Amino acid sequence: MTQDELKAQVAQAALAYVQPGALIGVGTGSTVNAFIKALAASGVPVAGAVSSSEASSRLLAAAGIKVLDAAAVTELPVYIDGADEIDGQGCMIKGGGAALTREKIVADLAQRFVCIVDASKQVAVLGRYPLPVEVIPMAAAQVARRFAAQYGGEAVRREGVVTDNGQHILDVRGLAITDPAAMEAEVNQWPGVVSVGIFARHRAQVCLLGTPTGVQTLTFA
Repeated sequence: MTQDELKAQVAQAALAYVQPGALIGVGTGSTVNAFIKALAASGVPVAGAVSSSEASSRLLAAAGIKVLDAAAVTELPVYIDGADEIDGQGCMIKGGGAALTREKIVADLAQRFVCIVDASKQVAVLGRYPLPVEVIPMAAAQVARRFAAQYGGEAVRREGVVTDNGQHILDVRGLAITDPAAMEAEVNQWPGVVSVGIFARHRAQVCLLGTPTGVQTLTFA
């Protein structure tokens, strides 16, 4: 199966987690785009969606799904999003689409995080995929030096990318993230870091994993 077919497969499976008539949280990226398409085609009625990016908001609106501001919502039953990597505990690296900060905000509203990915994103230890970090531009060089000194990682600015929040993205290579929660808590304290793309505090409760033999459902305690 092609990657597009695997994405369509998990997007379809994610519809089972949408409560008819309820609000949903919707993430960002190509797999989420497939989910929005599947949701629009399904006819499942939703009260509206809180989106993690301007790009997803445009797709939702085009599909006739009302987009709500996060400030107007106190709780969401479910947040559906992809990941760049996911480990055996449901911790993830996210931010390949540069929406990591807003993704954390929406995930924080949700009772359940359902991650939709293909099997290539499953890893034993996070860090093979470069870790995205959203930073205030003034702090970019300082944060890069700190990654090198503290973790031996090489942080490079993602050229030509400005986030929906007006900030820059550093991509950090050469990491082996054996304790995602500890690294997330540490890096989030560094001056100038808006958000780090480790999702340990907001890890997935369910992962729908697209494989050539069908969708596997992984649950995390």
